[in-house]
Amino acid sequence: MRRLVSILIGFFVLGVAAVMIGVATEAATLINGAGATFPFPLYSKWFSEFHKIDSDVQINYQSIGSGGGIRQFTEHTIDFGATDIPMTQEQLAKSPTPIVHIPTVVGAVVLTYHLPGVPSGLKLSPEVIADLFLGKIKNWNDARIAQMNPDVTLPAESVTVVRRSDGSGTTAIFTDYLAKISPEWKSRVGTGTSVNWPVGLGGKGNDGVVSLIQQAPGSIGYTELVFAKINHLSLATIKNRAGEFIVPDLNSVTLAATSVLKSLPKDYRISITDPSLKGAYPLSGFTYILVHDSMPKAKGEKIIKFLHWALAAGQNYAQKLYYAPLPSEMVKKVNQTIDAIHLVPDQHE
Repeated sequence: MRRLVSILIGFFVLGVAAVMIGVATEAATLINGAGATFPFPLYSKWFSEFHKIDSDVQINYQSIGSGGGIRQFTEHTIDFGATDIPMTQEQLAKSPTPIVHIPTVVGAVVLTYHLPGVPSGLKLSPEVIADLFLGKIKNWNDARIAQMNPDVTLPAESVTVVRRSDGSGTTAIFTDYLAKISPEWKSRVGTGTSVNWPVGLGGKGNDGVVSLIQQAPGSIGYTELVFAKINHLSLATIKNRAGEFIVPDLNSVTLAATSVLKSLPKDYRISITDPSLKGAYPLSGFTYILVHDSMPKAKGEKIIKFLHWALAAGQNYAQKLYYAPLPSEMVKKVNQTIDAIHLVPDQHE
């Protein structure tokens, strides 16, 4: 009898524990997002820090590339998407509900290379960059590269182009730039998160590109500034429209962002590559979080709270991870856009 009572008490305790766990799980708000690899280091930090402020929120994010993020968000399989390139009108039309672009920070796409004996800071002009990725410049000691870098001894190494193999907002920013500075690139290859590359080895994600560059002497590829910095890769300086060779850093990226403030559209979908402003880095871009203009109240309130936090305290984490904060004038406008998001009753209410 005593054993039966003990067993019953045991089941009762387990039952209470199960109910308590169920209540705790139900109380927590799980928010799922996916998309761009570009802001992944910063977003990971943001989600971790925001959880300390609001422990009832758990944000899960899959770094699968901008193309995948747009696709999953449009299909309503995630609560928010992330992309480094604005959605096109055609993509927006496929969504059954209107989509809002929320710019979060500004970042730089950099050209990084692996040339033993050649220090960081190799100078490259727009025309040379286009011809490298078109496969028209075959060797590193090409006369045009040597002319821009008279103090550098360039090896007679073959050029190996490295680019993304997956759908990528980083690719979209880079090809947007190439199309602006090269009529041949524009007509022959075009722009987008994924293109038919004339030459090159494909790496999945920024990590894949970085790994290939590290393993292949004579290689050149594109990635985000943060990935190049944390992997101690050599960075090229790129000639901008003002004729200056610009180092990719937070100041030059911020200038690229401020160059479009007067022409900023209400939906923030704008390219900031190849700006004419003096001192601006030519391969810069906003990165966006995608949300619906109407969201269920429970998750929507938490997402809105997070977005406001990201544009305030969250901006303080940007520079440490090599992203430029949004210009203050822009932050005011984006906060107003966030406030205009509609909250609708949850289905169980």
